[in-house]
Amino acid sequence: MRASDKAYATLRSDIVEWRLPPGTVLAEVELSARLGVSRTPVREALAKLSAEGLAEPQSGRGVVVSAISLDHLGELFELRSALECRAAELASRRCDPKVFRDLHRQLVNAGELLSDNDPARREYYQLVGELDAAIDAAIENPYLTQALKSLRVHLVRVRRFSKDNPARLRDAAKEHAAIALAIANGNAVVANAATTVHLDNSLRHLLSAAPEQPTPQPAGTPQRTPEPAAS
Repeated sequence: MRASDKAYATLRSDIVEWRLPPGTVLAEVELSARLGVSRTPVREALAKLSAEGLAEPQSGRGVVVSAISLDHLGELFELRSALECRAAELASRRCDPKVFRDLHRQLVNAGELLSDNDPARREYYQLVGELDAAIDAAIENPYLTQALKSLRVHLVRVRRFSKDNPARLRDAAKEHAAIALAIANGNAVVANAATTVHLDNSLRHLLSAAPEQPTPQPAGTPQRTPEPAAS
């Protein structure tokens, strides 16, 4: 792997997982020392992150991790609604029903995955990721799939924007189960409606639970990762 690709992958993960929270200054010298590469690969990595919207230039401070504001949440969910509702419709027309019936069965019981033994909810989010992957495979549209993957990078950041809420996670699992069942049944209208309900509930939860923005950090050292939130 090229040095710039390695630097990009590491920094991207740190930003998405909130080890580098919004407002953190991405200083080339500090990052070069931490990552063990020269400044040129770091500069290339920062350019890619900026192109993805994960970093942005800020006057007098250089490049910083891009902010996530309540205003941006609304804009993000407008895009999410357009992409995910359409994807659910297409998946319902093109999928292997058996795949989504199995996902429905697992999602109905997803509440069992929410335990103190897995405080990061990794098994839960892995199952939700399997639903996303199944939809991506079913729609058979590489352009829409790429747009969805780019969107999900920002959704993971948003997911960590509010406190973890087991009750909301259980409701979200039921909503995901409804989406999977509608797709399995080949009902595009219901799949769209189920997705709309899920997105509306997710946005309402995030807006009600989102804390103030973290205080910007002056260095590129990763911070403690907060717990994920329901989406």
